[in-house]
Amino acid sequence: KAKKNVPSAIAHIHTTFNNTIITITDMKGDTICWSSSGAIGFKGSKKNTPYAAQLVAQTVAKTAKENGVKTLTIRIKGFGPGKDSALRQLQASDFEVSEIRNVTSLPHNGVRKPKKFRRR
Repeated sequence: KAKKNVPSAIAHIHTTFNNTIITITDMKGDTICWSSSGAIGFKGSKKNTPYAAQLVAQTVAKTAKENGVKTLTIRIKGFGPGKDSALRQLQASDFEVSEIRNVTSLPHNGVRKPKKFRRR
């Protein structure tokens, strides 16, 4: 793989109740590196733990530094348990964090309700 030299990047933290995925992109949106708790080797219910998210953040931070990233804008999406520990680990990894934004989508009205049950 060719190493890129990107001084500022965006870290996308996507946490669900089953997994944590962290992707680091440049400002255009092209992926520099990514990792998930499943890619590290966790299986089943261990993937959604804060410890797994912390290890994912460590792995991504290491490869991002190899690609020359110095400043990060962090975007968090989802409601999973690994959200806070991944954020803390990225802040502790000697990156200059310029912005932290929550981009979790919220439904305005949700899905349509099921049709009312009728007995014959």
